Amino acid sequence: MKVLGVDIGGTKIRMGVVDEDLNVHLDEQVPTTFPLYDSLEKEIKNVLEKHPDVERIGIGTHGFVDSKRGRVVYATDLLPGWSGTEVKEQLEQATGKLVRVDNDANVAALAEAKVGAAKEYERTVCLTLGTGLGGGIILDDYIVSGGPNGGAAEIGHMILYPNGHPCPCGHKGCFEQYVSGTALKRRIEEANLPYSPKELFLNADQDAEAKELIDAFTFDLAVIISSLQATFDMDCVVIGGGVSESAEYWFETLKEQLDDHLLNPIDVKVAEFGNEAGMLGASLLVLDQ
Repeated sequence: MKVLGVDIGGTKIRMGVVDEDLNVHLDEQVPTTFPLYDSLEKEIKNVLEKHPDVERIGIGTHGFVDSKRGRVVYATDLLPGWSGTEVKEQLEQATGKLVRVDNDANVAALAEAKVGAAKEYERTVCLTLGTGLGGGIILDDYIVSGGPNGGAAEIGHMILYPNGHPCPCGHKGCFEQYVSGTALKRRIEEANLPYSPKELFLNADQDAEAKELIDAFTFDLAVIISSLQATFDMDCVVIGGGVSESAEYWFETLKEQLDDHLLNPIDVKVAEFGNEAGMLGASLLVLDQ
């Protein structure tokens, strides 16, 4: 069986035709254009014409998603006009194929849990440290997602510091305001350090202020992981996203911080998949049906 996995981002849409052995028969990217649904349907139909043996379609997208209905409950201005779109219903009518839709962080987590860094574990929390903080939770092969507002597992908007730094969601002190790539840039600016995030890690051995900032970042990340452990009692945490590309410089510090915070030891790993995680995870949404 072959399926089509689609990863919808703010600037590009990645599509892959994948079989049950996870062999990739097509992997292509197209620019994200608007109105989004119309362009998405057009691109998917183009793929189906070339690959008529595709039986199902899995989609991972930015935004709050009602995964049962396959509906985008809310998306930011990153995807204008996407909020409220009945993706599953419309695509099934247009293609005659079974369609499943979920949040992009959830499908990336599914890829790591099924065939990536956490494939040996049953309960996994994946943290994507990018522009914001994405989260995906896989418990005993079940994706924690959906909810009446599509907001389950929106880890980035849990509160770390009440009345802390303002977040675009409207709250203050959210997780993602302290451990995302954007948060690192803000910490550097507030400390008046002349570094990019990558340069910060490279200079930590020579610059005491840089090391202090990294210690604060890893402390906050350790507190977040500890809080999630108390909620989900996971076997493994997988850390992905752009910030994870520099993990060799701060991972040991994080593990030291975790020793003081965890209720029980857990394994913490760096994600195996990069940009392809969304497409592979979207494929797995329907390969598992």
